[in-house]
Order: sequence, then structure tokens, then C-alpha cells
Amino acid sequence: MSAFGCLRSVFDYAGKSRTIAELEERSRSDSFWNDPDAAQRTMKQIADLREEIERIDGASRMLADSREMLELFPDDANAATEVDGNISLASAAIESLEMAANFDGEFDSHGAIVSIFAGAGGVDAADWTQMLARMYLRWAESKGFSTQIVDESPAEEAGLKSITFFVRGRNAYGMLESERGVHRLVRLSPFDAAHRRHTSFAAVDIIPEIEANEKSDIEIKPDDLRVETFKSGGAGGQYVNKTESAIRIIHIPTGLIVASQQERSQAQNREVAMSILRAKLVQREIEQRDEQLASLRGERQANEWGSQIRSYVLQPYQMVKDHRTNVETGNAAATLDGEIDTFIWPYLQQRKTNAR
Repeated sequence: MSAFGCLRSVFDYAGKSRTIAELEERSRSDSFWNDPDAAQRTMKQIADLREEIERIDGASRMLADSREMLELFPDDANAATEVDGNISLASAAIESLEMAANFDGEFDSHGAIVSIFAGAGGVDAADWTQMLARMYLRWAESKGFSTQIVDESPAEEAGLKSITFFVRGRNAYGMLESERGVHRLVRLSPFDAAHRRHTSFAAVDIIPEIEANEKSDIEIKPDDLRVETFKSGGAGGQYVNKTESAIRIIHIPTGLIVASQQERSQAQNREVAMSILRAKLVQREIEQRDEQLASLRGERQANEWGSQIRSYVLQPYQMVKDHRTNVETGNAAATLDGEIDTFIWPYLQQRKTNAR
């Protein structure tokens, strides 16, 4: 079997093609659109599968064309250069497909809700929280994902006490799930008059976004909610700050608290807050069913020394190291600018190996 034949086998090319045919047959049924929500989910599944098949076919054609060109022009330098370029493009496509093959969890294909909380370290921890938020937002931008900040709590001197935002795009949760945990920063503090080295911590929590029309066993009763309004302290302009448009929802049975303050109306903020609450309740239910919490959320750790999943050292040298995979890089600036696939991919490979 050829190398690309192995690739087709790994990605179950034939199985995906059969699934597309079965779903398309179902979509032609007269009763298909009787349940619009289910029909839309099926159509999205068809579109996603078609995209995967097209990417496999595209890489396959590129490699086949390259082989043919080498056979026709074995001594042509220009042909060799073009073949090298095609192989690089095909390799990148295959690597992307290989990563996508890891996303077979229940919610891996969903969008993600990212929350970051300042831990030990005072004002440096608050500044670190803001730096991490920028890192993830830049990463999402590089992937073509959309983002939406829904709640942020500024610290008194600088930075953020906490921030919550959506990252929406195919497999956003599957990729960002690797970032859940405590992140440690070592640097010369810009807030220390003596310019001494400080260590600070921030905790990153990732949960999958659950759409309102998705079927689940979670029922949110109006009587179980306490809704509070307050004036927004975040972006949104003068109008927002003059009215109590921000929403805080407390789910009384569980004690879960969610908030949204970035939208211009109470109704919009309530909708966003309910979306976050729904996601938290679904994940809570999954955690209770699962004996090993690491399947979606991982072990809860103290937001302080000794519990970090990754360290970012800016002084006395430059290094970012993931303590789960031992992957490290000396280009800390690039990492903080959003280049975190270096750490995501090895974690996904490790997770898949451990699951076998």
C-alpha cells in the first residue's frame, strides 16, 4: 500500500464517503425538515465530512501530480523545485488532517468557552491573565476563528482579575482543551520598582459551547435561577455604562455563577449568560458520569506553585515548557503572540496514545 493509501486508511476515507451518502439519502426524505434543528445539524455534518474528503483528495492529487512530474522530467531543476513545493503543501495538509483525526470526543468539534483567572502573584498575576487572553485571541485569529468577549473584570492597578470569551470554529474546543490548567510566568516585574524577578500564576478553564437547540439531559428551570443586573464595566461605550445592561445569573441548585456584560442590552447579555450556564451544566453532568475527570476537564489544581501545566520563563533566559509533554521552545515571544500549536499537537498525540 502506498504512503497515501495508508493515510486514506487512517482517516477512514471509505467510511466517511459512505456516511456522506447515507446522510444525503436521509436529507432527501419528505419528512427531513419536520425537525429543523436536527436537519440543520445533519446538513452541517455533511458539509464537514465533504470538506475532509476534499482535503484528502486535494493532497492525494498533489502527490500524484508530483510523482508524474518526476517521472516525466527526472533531471529538470524547475520541475524538482515545483515538486518540493507541492510536497510541502501536501505535508501541511496531511498534518492538519492528522490533527483533526484526534477530534473524536463528544464535544471536540464544538466551539470553546475560555475563562482565565488571576492566581497567586498580585498585580503581576492580573497582568499575566491579560497576556494569556491576548495569546489565545491571537491564536484564534490565526485560525480564522471568531471570538466574542462576554465578561471581564479589571484589576485595580493593571491587568484583569478574570476574563471569559467564546472561540467559535470547527474543533476549537478539541484544540483548546489542551490549554486547561495553571500557567506560570517568570519575568522581571514591570510593577516592581526594584525590577526584581517575580513568579505569577493564572488558571485557564475551557468548556465546550453547547447550542440552545442541542439535545441534552439538562433542564434549566426558571425557578432555579436568580438573575441580577448591574452596570457594565467593560467595553460597549457610554450607553452601556449608564444602564444596568449587564447580567449575572446564579444557578441555585449548583451554585454556578455566570455573567455577561459586553452586549448592549439585557436581553442579549442574558442569552449569552444562559449559553455559558448551559455549557457548564452539561459539562458538570459529564464529569459526574465519568470516573476520570481528565476526559473533559482534567484534575483541578491549585492556582499556584507546583501545579502548573506550562511555564513561561522570560528571565533570566527565554523558554516555554509544557510539563505534561516536555515540549519546549526558546521563542517565548512567538508563543505569547499566539503560536501555541507547538504545544497543542504533542498533547493531542499523547492523549490519543494514553487512551488506547
